[in-house]
Amino acid sequence: MSDNISAFRISIKGLVQGVGFRPFVYRMAMKHQIKGWVENNNEGVLIHAEGTEFQLRDFANAISLQAPPASHISQLDMANADFQSFNDFTIQKSSNLSDHVTEVSPDIAVCEDCLQDLTSQPHRFNYPFINCTNCGPRFSIIRALPYDRSMTSMAPFGMCAQCAKEYTDILDRRFHAQPVACLHCGPAYVLPDGSFETNGERLASMLARTIDSGKILALKGMGGFHLICDASNETAVATLRFRKQRDGKPMAVMMADLASVLKYFAVDESEAEVLQSWRRPIVLLKNKEELAFSVSRGLGSTGVMLPYMPLHYQLFQQLKTKAIVMTSGNISDEPVVIDDKSALQNLGQIADLVVGYNREIYNRVDDSVVMVVNQEPRMIRRSRSYAPSPISVQLQTEGIFAAGAELVNTFGIGKGAQIILSQHIGDLKNAETMAFYEESFGRFQSLFRFTPSLVACDSHPDYLSSQFARSLEIPTIEIQHHHAHIASCMAEYGLDEPVIGIALDGTGWGDDATIWGGEYFLADLNGYKRMYHFDPVPLPGGDQVTKQPWRTAFSYLYKYFGMSAFVEDDAVKLLPDFKDLPLLTQMIDKQLNSPLSSGAGRLFDAVAALTGLCAVSSYHAEAPMRLEAVIKPGVQGKYLIEIEGKVVVFRKLFRQLLDDLNNKVETGIIAAKFHNTIVALNLLIARKISQQTSCKKVVLSGGSFQNKYLLEHTEKLLLRAGFEVFAHQKVPTNDGGIALGQLAIAAKRRAISDQNQSNSKPY
Repeated sequence: MSDNISAFRISIKGLVQGVGFRPFVYRMAMKHQIKGWVENNNEGVLIHAEGTEFQLRDFANAISLQAPPASHISQLDMANADFQSFNDFTIQKSSNLSDHVTEVSPDIAVCEDCLQDLTSQPHRFNYPFINCTNCGPRFSIIRALPYDRSMTSMAPFGMCAQCAKEYTDILDRRFHAQPVACLHCGPAYVLPDGSFETNGERLASMLARTIDSGKILALKGMGGFHLICDASNETAVATLRFRKQRDGKPMAVMMADLASVLKYFAVDESEAEVLQSWRRPIVLLKNKEELAFSVSRGLGSTGVMLPYMPLHYQLFQQLKTKAIVMTSGNISDEPVVIDDKSALQNLGQIADLVVGYNREIYNRVDDSVVMVVNQEPRMIRRSRSYAPSPISVQLQTEGIFAAGAELVNTFGIGKGAQIILSQHIGDLKNAETMAFYEESFGRFQSLFRFTPSLVACDSHPDYLSSQFARSLEIPTIEIQHHHAHIASCMAEYGLDEPVIGIALDGTGWGDDATIWGGEYFLADLNGYKRMYHFDPVPLPGGDQVTKQPWRTAFSYLYKYFGMSAFVEDDAVKLLPDFKDLPLLTQMIDKQLNSPLSSGAGRLFDAVAALTGLCAVSSYHAEAPMRLEAVIKPGVQGKYLIEIEGKVVVFRKLFRQLLDDLNNKVETGIIAAKFHNTIVALNLLIARKISQQTSCKKVVLSGGSFQNKYLLEHTEKLLLRAGFEVFAHQKVPTNDGGIALGQLAIAAKRRAISDQNQSNSKPY
């Protein structure tokens, strides 16, 4: 290589702001004797580098290979530049180039170096908001790009002389750390009497006494308030459930460290890695030793997370209990509370003590939830520490807004060849959540400089997300729910070709105006063909069946066996002894408020009700969760099913299941046989579609694949049969991933339309 001095312009896109990237580049420049400058702009990081060709190549390679842990380089472009004979290397002021934007960093768990500084730096001794270039709040505090202090909710906190010195010292770990603060100039916790507290150890002592005494604490976290109590105190947890109006849904817990987790939960290597990652999500783990029963209410697994804020660590140093409940600070189904005034008004009715702090949370973010299946992390709720990192795709997405679904909603916006998904929004049927949805869309428009020119929404006529999409009064594409599920997984893996799509969930509006949910497609990003589907059954009472699974169980038995099943089988006595069963038969016979559904979720509901596990649900998907929880390991048996034309018929399955119930077969064996049946069915139909089409790629999506047993065994069986299998990792398989699929489909169809128009033009 030449020793002649030359210049390169290096453009870097990806997650490169708010993660210490410019100081890292500066240090690499010093190491490789590079002159020039580096700057943030709203497109990413731009570098002007001067040196020998050898130095410049080494410098560029070092940037790629040694980038900060929380960063992610999606694109690095190098081009020759004019030599300007710089004398040194500097970090320049951020610039604003265009409406293109860089990635916004998610929030990052406090790092080990900062935890050590808590006990060694006098001006940060026990300071509970300690952070540095490598950790701390990011998305939750950002208002606008470029990511500078003035654009965050740290703007009101002017740096003291010592923090300012660290901020400008290239050799300091807090060089250009926008949230940098200390005891003298940073945020403080606010006590109920209005006084400020900056000593985390002293505050933690007070909070620990509250928790250990069996009381409930509301504490402001990184992305919203948490409600906290002793996870080993049944009275405390039950009281929290009662006050929060959360009758049955499992609650997450936090423990001090991995060693503590291992005493109570089974943790494999992959789960330990996710637990301890800088993202610090809630990880679903199998119980070994029971905490208070009311934590997970007999489900056999619990959501567990490790500390990610400095005060969490300080709290565990003071606590007597080994585990604390850490559940969202809200009334059931409402968005998590983020401001101190609302917390005092609303959470004060639940908690015995409410403690906030005087820095604003600008973007609300719940804790993310992950499960590990076949050694791979699978997203269940994508929020803190993941959002709003984009998904890169091989499509032009600019200007497309995807409205998402109705439940566990997220929305998406298209920027260039990326899809940016919102944080977890929630159930839009709740008025406060719908307001949060609209507010967040407005903030994403501003933050990411997004102007929608095309909208993608669910084809369901009544979804509030779809109604909002249509209200924008710009061109709108309606997309079938399960096609969006399959396309969502395809977009994760960059697939743009025909695939066998298996979409199993509870509810989705079908092309025939019935409810779909047990679907086997041949699909690509442009369209789909419904190859096979579950046998549709009437749902007497409509949406009531989701809260009363016994209704769906009744419907299946009535469909296949008539009223004889309720006379001849002792097993059906497990259904509630409701006197309105004759009314249900009339509703079904006369097709009154009994929409047809092929939903897989309803099939799981029916089996859970028949086995006596869950006749009436207290929260969404309780019945399938309880059915999975009792599976007896090692059972190989399964039930028979029939395929009549394109329809999967479950008559034989229910006949054999009723026989098992009459014969007093263990519930765990019945649950295992049922799950094995659905796993085997997935392989059977994949083979049928493959024989008809020669397709060997299978995509799995839909909320039913949150069932760990179903996903694990389906993947393994399909792989052993020679199929390529694709299942969600980056976004939820439930409706929280729908927006990604909607946007990918809309982008593909727009591209095809543009191409057709181009081809139709005269030469």
